[in-house]
Amino acid sequence: MASFMAEQRFKEIGICKVLGASVFALWQLLSKDFAVLVSVSISIASPAAYYFMHHWLRNYQYHTDVAWWIFIVTAIGAMLITLITVSFQAVKAAQANPIKSLRSE
Repeated sequence: MASFMAEQRFKEIGICKVLGASVFALWQLLSKDFAVLVSVSISIASPAAYYFMHHWLRNYQYHTDVAWWIFIVTAIGAMLITLITVSFQAVKAAQANPIKSLRSE
């Protein structure tokens, strides 16, 4: 999905690069959408996962609780994987020659 988004926004990236945008600014432009989507999905999935895991684990003879730090570690891991994947595609698109994307206009 990250490569598809970078390909769809190829002309926008080329225009930003011609106007002087840095690689970091282009990375922010591309990764902001994914970071918001992952944050929303984590905020929806974490309470639901806690609720279902809590009710599932209390049915066992030896009870245990779900620790809160597991959700924090999982959220950080999901965000890191997302940003690394988007970073690879964003840097690849930012280092491309902007003339190739603007030549057809």
